Amino acid sequence: MTDERRDNADGVDNVLGALADPTRRQLLDLLAAQGEATATALAERLPISRQAVVKHLAVLDAAKLAVGTRVGREVRYSLRPAALNATARWMAGLASEWDRRLAAVKRVAEAAERDSRE
Repeated sequence: MTDERRDNADGVDNVLGALADPTRRQLLDLLAAQGEATATALAERLPISRQAVVKHLAVLDAAKLAVGTRVGREVRYSLRPAALNATARWMAGLASEWDRRLAAVKRVAEAAERDSRE
């Protein structure tokens, strides 16, 4: 596997791992709706502490799904869609490959059915 493919695979792994947690998905939804927010503002919308929000945001940051930017004494978090877009492209490619394989199975099955009728 090339270094680029390994990096892409690692990125997809990180994104899928981050998205596996429902709280992190909620945080992404909130950031998508608000554009940017502090950990305190996000914690007000969730049934978890600010410290727990910060830990989840660290996972999202490591997966390149969110980024924190210091503005004065605050850290404002926002979405980084590139990693999610790359994961969506990988998933679309995987789905396309399965569609191709299923179409081939269908062709073989239809040919076998035609042959059995002749």
